[in-house]
Amino acid sequence: MEQFRFLVINGPNLNMLGIREPELYGSQTYTGLVEFIEKSADEYGVQVECFQSNHEGVIVDKIQAAYGVFDSIVINPAAYTHTSVAILDALKAVSIPTVEVHISDVSKREEFRKVSYVRLACIDSFIGFGFEGYRMAIKRLIDEISK
Repeated sequence: MEQFRFLVINGPNLNMLGIREPELYGSQTYTGLVEFIEKSADEYGVQVECFQSNHEGVIVDKIQAAYGVFDSIVINPAAYTHTSVAILDALKAVSIPTVEVHISDVSKREEFRKVSYVRLACIDSFIGFGFEGYRMAIKRLIDEISK
């Protein structure tokens, strides 16, 4: 059986985990997040590539490059969630099953964080579950693409 390949994209400031607003994001680092994601992928028997950028265009390029390479995308676009039609359009263009993840519960934060352009191209969202949201997203995508 072919092993599924997943791309996990993290947007701006997620590289600052452990430093940035620990009351919202916890004390674990971005390195800890990547290790958690890789361990979760191993548990489910899928390959995973983790990618982080603070630059919108670089994220768009990565999504476009995923076409024909990855079976699914897990994306935490961070602040670009609320502003980026470009990331939305890239996800729509490649039509790869995608799940949105947010470490914090954005629905309980500032009003502008309740808007998600990216969600329009996603099959599901996991919001406010911390790192566990990534594991939940991987499982959801496995279920989706195994149909």
